Amino acid sequence: MIVFHIVEASTWEAAKAVGKYRPASLENEEFIHFSTVEQVVATANRFYKGQDGLVLLEVSCDRLTEPLCYEDVPGYGIFPHLYAPLPVSAVLKVWPFPHNADGAFSLPFSQR
Repeated sequence: MIVFHIVEASTWEAAKAVGKYRPASLENEEFIHFSTVEQVVATANRFYKGQDGLVLLEVSCDRLTEPLCYEDVPGYGIFPHLYAPLPVSAVLKVWPFPHNADGAFSLPFSQR
């Protein structure tokens, strides 16, 4: 299974240097937010509309060192969360994730 995570390109580059990605949400909320392919555009438009410098991480669940937990986010649905740092080796592809002219996002690839 594949899940996705949106992150600033510079933050991702720093994580690659140490081999693990530890966003602020891991410290503050104790997990990393992910989205399914069906959820990622809505997530991007809800939290990142108009933001530049983003990439979309395509993550293989088979390569994670800890299992994902699927949890209800009231008002939004069931989302995958990781209660551990994300190993860089779990990322299959890093997609440039620019917004459209109106600031909204679309998938940078054809949906599978």
